[in-house]
Amino acid sequence: MTNFVTPVDALMHWQKQDPQRVYLRQPIDGVYHEKTWAVVAREAGQIAQGLLSQGLEPGDKVAILAKNSAEWFIADLAIMMAGCVSIPIYSTASVDTISFVLQHSEAKLLFVGKLDEWGKQASAVPIGLKTVAMPYPTMPCHIQWSDWLKEMPVIEKNHLWDAKDIMTIIYTSGSTGDPKGAEISFEAYRYACEQLIDVLQAGSEDRVMSYLPLAHITERVYIQGTSIFSGQFSVSFVESLDTFPDNLRSVQPTLFISVPRLWARFQQGVFEKLPPKKLKLLLSIPLVSSLIKLKIKKALGLNKARILGCGSAPVAPSLLHWYQSIGLNISEAWGMTENLAYGTLNVPFRSDKIGTIGKAGPGVEIKISEQGEILAKGEGMMQGYYKHADLTEESIVDGWLHTGDKGEIDNDGYVKIIGRLKESFKTAKGKYVAPVPIEQSLAENSMVEQVCVVGSALTQPCALVVLAAEMKQHSQAQIEASLNRTLKKVNEQLESHAKLSHVVVVNEDWNVDNALLTPTLKIRRNQIEQHYSVLIHQDVDTTVMFEMGSW
Repeated sequence: MTNFVTPVDALMHWQKQDPQRVYLRQPIDGVYHEKTWAVVAREAGQIAQGLLSQGLEPGDKVAILAKNSAEWFIADLAIMMAGCVSIPIYSTASVDTISFVLQHSEAKLLFVGKLDEWGKQASAVPIGLKTVAMPYPTMPCHIQWSDWLKEMPVIEKNHLWDAKDIMTIIYTSGSTGDPKGAEISFEAYRYACEQLIDVLQAGSEDRVMSYLPLAHITERVYIQGTSIFSGQFSVSFVESLDTFPDNLRSVQPTLFISVPRLWARFQQGVFEKLPPKKLKLLLSIPLVSSLIKLKIKKALGLNKARILGCGSAPVAPSLLHWYQSIGLNISEAWGMTENLAYGTLNVPFRSDKIGTIGKAGPGVEIKISEQGEILAKGEGMMQGYYKHADLTEESIVDGWLHTGDKGEIDNDGYVKIIGRLKESFKTAKGKYVAPVPIEQSLAENSMVEQVCVVGSALTQPCALVVLAAEMKQHSQAQIEASLNRTLKKVNEQLESHAKLSHVVVVNEDWNVDNALLTPTLKIRRNQIEQHYSVLIHQDVDTTVMFEMGSW
């Protein structure tokens, strides 16, 4: 452990020790603009002075609504320098969510950056709330970031924090009900970050990309936190969704974390150029296999990656085995906002533990309750839910975080999640069904991109699936045959009450915009069930049903 109390302490240390080392790399119009530790410290100091010029006082809340960028990091550091508490908001958040978070947190100022649809979100910003526009096209604001950099001196004295003070309030993505604000202390944040630096053996040769939402605890700890506390490696950003593949190939990260949906899309991209059967054949030829693997890894931009990670939502083991077959070992990890995303990891990677979320990280205790719930304990824990002492008492009991996940621990200490306590539903037969394991089995069919098993009050459960976009090139008969084979295989493994009656192929992609996914790309079960209520309760006489207009 270092003597740093806050990320600002680390920033000031690195800008003195290694001022010309490049820390942040921001692409603009296809060109990376680099900021050294010295530049980051200076600009954060100027933005901090800008905050003070608005009359902000220690403890005031300052929100950030923006996609990832160098300015996001700098704004966060400036907020700390000024003695304020950061309130990150997902760049894809709905008007209702933005409005709720701003009001609940009592934010006194809002930084606004890159946004895809700011026109829809602007109405969520209260008229009297001061706004600062980062230097990108975004909603109209009272103050321009560039003006502060021209006019403001560097703050004379950074705020002095205690380790137990609240650094940030991270609002959960709210898959059910209103988001809850987890209060994260400087002490807990530093602990989680520095443990990960050790586990990942992060060093000066590493490179990372910041593209998963910084409003989510994983990116905030794994990327932002580890980079600033280690002071050893640069962080590159993505210019836009369109440039993401090129940015990834340009950066060639050594540490790369993603979510199941993106890993599945990478796979589909490979299959577009090399169909599964042809790829399997080529990988079986010794001399050709190595060339094919290298070509795929270079095309993805992952040829230099030494640690690959996957988290946020359940992933099909078959997908991870496929990546292993092309020489990319993806380690699953698990954590929650409440324990700063630092819970379990399959690091160092063990192939025989694919299907688990790894084992407890150093300093973390994991156990299974009598009800089958995963409980976690460690120093990297939230202090509580902002303005919700009652929910805090329910969530943390005798120091143990009640995660809501059901799980098992094997003899080696590796943990497997088998569902959520509140996700199990009761069929009309009075039997409970856990949907997650069934969904993971269905997702082993590479045609399936998204899946949700439903069955509350039904005689037998059924599955709603969204197919990968590339499947439009296949005929309905081909898709039906493939899904039927998968359905038969899955049902053979299930007890009679859990067997699926049929699969429904739906038209609409589930995403954040239609509120069927959370900002962290988890499915919103309640919303999906409501959205497809008519389809779910429709009488069918086939094992694969296509929503009207699918094909």
